[in-house]
Amino acid sequence: MKVVLKAIIGSISIHIIYLVVMMLVGYIKTKNYKPDLENAWGKVENLQNEVEFVSVTPPHFYVLSFLGVSVICGIVILSYEKLMN
Repeated sequence: MKVVLKAIIGSISIHIIYLVVMMLVGYIKTKNYKPDLENAWGKVENLQNEVEFVSVTPPHFYVLSFLGVSVICGIVILSYEKLMN
């Protein structure tokens, strides 16, 4: 039971780190973005006039991701404990 709890905590940690890193990358890209307004005037006819909606990732993907990472963490923890004993 101890290994399962460690694996779940590891999976939660990895998912939180991933989320924070993706948010930081988006923030940094947004802060450093400088549009090129002078060259944009020459390409006015190429601008989109339609809105595109992006599909959303289904919620069961996140559950499977959490479970998969938990299993991988459990395997790593068990392997590490066997190597150290």
